[in-house]
Amino acid sequence: MSNKRYDLSPKDVAAAQSTAGQANDYSTARLLYATAATYGPDWHSLPHTHDCIELFYVVSGVGQFRMGHDLLAVAKGDLVIINPQVEHTELSLYSHPLEYIVLGVEGLQFTTGTNGQYGVYNFHGGQEAVLHILQSILQELEQRTTGYVQMCQLLLEMLLLLLGRYTDFASSAEPTRRASKECAIVKRYIDANFKENISLDQLAELAHVNKYYLVHSFSREYQISPINYLIQRRVKESCYLLSDTDHSLSQISHTMGFSSPSYFSQSFRKLMGMSPMEYRKQSRGTPRR
Repeated sequence: MSNKRYDLSPKDVAAAQSTAGQANDYSTARLLYATAATYGPDWHSLPHTHDCIELFYVVSGVGQFRMGHDLLAVAKGDLVIINPQVEHTELSLYSHPLEYIVLGVEGLQFTTGTNGQYGVYNFHGGQEAVLHILQSILQELEQRTTGYVQMCQLLLEMLLLLLGRYTDFASSAEPTRRASKECAIVKRYIDANFKENISLDQLAELAHVNKYYLVHSFSREYQISPINYLIQRRVKESCYLLSDTDHSLSQISHTMGFSSPSYFSQSFRKLMGMSPMEYRKQSRGTPRR
């Protein structure tokens, strides 16, 4: 019979317990969402921000992340960490489309990297363990079996511990306000479903608040009402269709979720200062870089 026993060092246990509430204590972090995505030619990412920290893990492909004026090259195995309220967008090389898993996490503030706003890391040998954790989170969220929320929380803390083990990642607790949580839920829903038929009542039900309270809170958070943000999101996305396709205004209007071509044109002119056809003509008359 062979038997090996490994005891935890009392000194290390005491050190781990003493980190509660300090930098790199991940107990305050809470998973909000996880997404698996593959970049396609029919999808465009507009510059946007989030109220939570986001962790993008590149499963395969080659691409770039635009952070303000900075352009970061990313490839398989890279992890991009973006702090709350940092504007960003993802760009993919079409011959090697990006496939990535992204986690939205609240209660955490990234404190290293570029100006404390974002960072790019590679696990160098820990990639299989990281990918396994991320895929396990996706599986838990898909199956939603008993205890899945607690399991996701444990997996998240494991991921952050690995990040600290393989990189110089550092973080601190980030307090969040109730109103911002509600507004963030609504904003994320609009960003993911802006082409669908969405009403204010539906958004209020999603956030479990009164619709008048939602309008007030959302406007305070983002300086725009939920419905106007929805319209803005649709109009900005339509700019790509006007520039890069020959779809008619009726087709674009329907695709973007507008009730009619006339309402689409009215909304577009109000936001962009010109008609959709004027924008199409102007964008195609400008040499592309």
